[in-house]
Amino acid sequence: MKQDRNLIQANPLTPAEFAALGTGEVAYVKSMTSDELMRIFPQAPKIESGLQLFTLLSADGAPILVTDSREAATANAWEHDLKMVSVH
Repeated sequence: MKQDRNLIQANPLTPAEFAALGTGEVAYVKSMTSDELMRIFPQAPKIESGLQLFTLLSADGAPILVTDSREAATANAWEHDLKMVSVH
């Protein structure tokens, strides 16, 4: 079987280009505690320690929404026509 060498990209994406893939189109929900939120996003407003939260994150990992329910995060993604993906 002959390989098509034209499919190999000579110049791979830069880290910034890779991070921007799906921005504004793709999002994912991540469960975290308020303590984790403060550690990952130190610019976030201070909130009570030990709360279970759900964050809606854009494809590049930027926070879109923080809420106390997965359903609210998912509804916000649908409302803004974001495609939800599963991240493991």
